[in-house]
Amino acid sequence: MADTRIEFLYLDEEDMLKAGVMDAGKCVDTMAEVVSLLSQGDCMMGGKHRNDHGIQLMFPRKSDIPDFPLEDSRDRRFMAMPAYLGGRFHLVGQKWYGSNGRNAAKGLPRSILMVTLNDVETGQPLAYMSANLLSAMRTGAMPGLAALHLAKKDSRVISLIGPGVVNRTCLMAYMAKFDQIDTVKIKGSSKTSKTALEMKEFIEKDYPQVKNIVICDDLEEAVRDADIISEAVSVANRQWPMFEPEWFKPGCVVISSGTMDISSHEFIRDNMTKVVDNIHMYEEYIKVYQEYDKDGNRKSSGTPGMFFVNMIEDGWIDKSEVYHLGDIVRGIAPGRTSDDQMFLVSVGGMPIEDVGWGYECWQNALKNGIGTKLKLWDTPYLH
Repeated sequence: MADTRIEFLYLDEEDMLKAGVMDAGKCVDTMAEVVSLLSQGDCMMGGKHRNDHGIQLMFPRKSDIPDFPLEDSRDRRFMAMPAYLGGRFHLVGQKWYGSNGRNAAKGLPRSILMVTLNDVETGQPLAYMSANLLSAMRTGAMPGLAALHLAKKDSRVISLIGPGVVNRTCLMAYMAKFDQIDTVKIKGSSKTSKTALEMKEFIEKDYPQVKNIVICDDLEEAVRDADIISEAVSVANRQWPMFEPEWFKPGCVVISSGTMDISSHEFIRDNMTKVVDNIHMYEEYIKVYQEYDKDGNRKSSGTPGMFFVNMIEDGWIDKSEVYHLGDIVRGIAPGRTSDDQMFLVSVGGMPIEDVGWGYECWQNALKNGIGTKLKLWDTPYLH
């Protein structure tokens, strides 16, 4: 009789740390594999066109039902992000999370995340893991990968626009691949903001090779002379940072993980090479998140990838002028071709990244006896 017993591995946050979830360099290397598989079409996400970021519970602003959860601009949401990742990974997974800005007052992260990995043939669970660190590391690794392939090899100055968790893991990824970095500029809400000071302390402790750490007064100071500009700003009421073209150093790379804008859209069109993680995902974003004024005109999206889609639709650029990072990694699309070439890169996050890094952590845990085996059943009661 066939063995029908099913077990899966549970990994709490301490287990994930032991399994190497914070290995930024390895995470960058894994993301290179992930985007290469995306470039080859050997992966799948949700939605009709298989490119959705995920499916989100959209809470109403008001309800007649007592105690019904409402949307109140505190990032209150739940999201399921399923994906299949091929190649050597060959499994299905899902990141699931709930988010609420009120969590900070309770001493909790804004978002609490879990990742499940499943066998692609039977559907049985293989692993269930704490994913706050996993998600943060894969988020930072994608800008690290973009910088690795697009930034000048002698880059020395990094600018962190928004010194929160995302840019902390971005910095870890940059530092894993650029050992000559000696200057980091930090732009927070103010020179004395808690996150800016914490970022400075983190750099001093973990990266003593960085000799110059500058908390900047304004955006211009942060951007000027930077080789890698890493934007990871979380904003309310569409107040994302506005960059002026004259601030950018020739040859710089601007990598956006959040929301930003550049005052001259002609400058973006004519002077910046445009790169995305997945243009099809931004095409799906447009359908859900694009906002319009009372006259039916588009509002600026704040997300460069969505703006690229609008530029294509308006005839400003051809779709062939927006390059996929995975194609560049594979060498089938051009990367840097001159020292003065400037890049604007948009990375929005995809569940295939969670599956890829989750797989690596799971494999490390299996090899090293980390985690707790949990039983689903010995024999299914119904079959």
